[in-house]
Amino acid sequence: MHKLMIDGANIVLPNGMLEEGYLRIEDGIIIDVGAGRPSPEKGISYIDASGLYILPGLIDIHSDAVEKEVQPRPNVTIPIPSSCRELERKLAAVGITTIFHSLSFSGGEGIRSNALAAECARFIRRRADQEHLIRNLVHLRYEIGNTKALELIYELLEEGACDLVSFMDHTPGQGQYRDVSQYHHYIKKTFWLEDKDCQRLIEEKIQARQRVDFRALSNLARSAKDAGIPLASHDDDSPERVEVASAMGVDVMEFPMNLETAKYARNLGLHVCVGAPNLLQGRSHNGNLSAQVAVEDGAADILCSDYYPPALLKGIFKLADNGMDISRAVNLASLNPAIALGLDDEIGSLEVGKKADFILVRLEENDPLVITTVTEGKIVLTYNYHDPSHLEGVLASEKEAIAQ
Repeated sequence: MHKLMIDGANIVLPNGMLEEGYLRIEDGIIIDVGAGRPSPEKGISYIDASGLYILPGLIDIHSDAVEKEVQPRPNVTIPIPSSCRELERKLAAVGITTIFHSLSFSGGEGIRSNALAAECARFIRRRADQEHLIRNLVHLRYEIGNTKALELIYELLEEGACDLVSFMDHTPGQGQYRDVSQYHHYIKKTFWLEDKDCQRLIEEKIQARQRVDFRALSNLARSAKDAGIPLASHDDDSPERVEVASAMGVDVMEFPMNLETAKYARNLGLHVCVGAPNLLQGRSHNGNLSAQVAVEDGAADILCSDYYPPALLKGIFKLADNGMDISRAVNLASLNPAIALGLDDEIGSLEVGKKADFILVRLEENDPLVITTVTEGKIVLTYNYHDPSHLEGVLASEKEAIAQ
């Protein structure tokens, strides 16, 4: 039986912070949380976490960082196995212990093509059954106008290569791209297209939207729900859109365009997710809803990294620095997403009986730095920075494992 004790830390619990507390872990499960510093026991590995915070491992339900890892530039594709393994290390380093890799089935080019997105989803699913640092899950983002991908989405559902499905509508002229010129600019810089090709693609997107079979979408939503897979809706811009999504069984609204829509979704009992990069910048880069406003107003209860994984932890501490209770801030990226996606029985908070997913964090000039990441009781990453004392009590065998 593997036993681990972490003590002396500020432990962030769902409803408050326990100063100079301890966590006791056996075989990857939290068996005790308390105040003080228990007497040393034989056969237990110790970590002195004095001066550090202990947070539950972060749960990121929307991150398309995998797309940038596989395709860092247009027409440059890195092998998927290598990309995913390297990304996993980066995610552990910023405190993310459960990741929903967001893969866009938008019928586009490169990583957003149906074939390459499916290949990536299948690798991530296989990776979950192999040795890994963090919990890797798949978020399939289905562009409703991409009817060619519908059969493929069903295949991935049947294969178990899907843990969350979201419905997107990026048709120019509404939603995120209500200003068509914004969409033109986006695809031009992203795919290095000529103006005439951008215009052709815009016309194709508008025509594809007109051919959408909403009965087929409802059937897909029902199939996902029957399989126990939660649903999300993306970039909704009105209460009417929220009503439609809710009728389909959607659990989470991602990136609503305005405060009215976000509030309406919360009033219906839906979860609302906003992006941490938006929070760090203090605004939406597209002029849409401010994440800061949504969170402070209670119109959003989940924070995700979107396209920049380090933003998740930094966003939490920015909220705390601005006066939000740290437990509430941490819950945005741990307990709340776990509840939204039905994972809170096992992960999402530092409570007895849950899996020991947690991170040790040091503040340096109010900037949170991950010192150690633990997944299911196993140290998967650690940095010494200026002071290695937090590892003084770790058994020699574990020190060797960390060094490797």
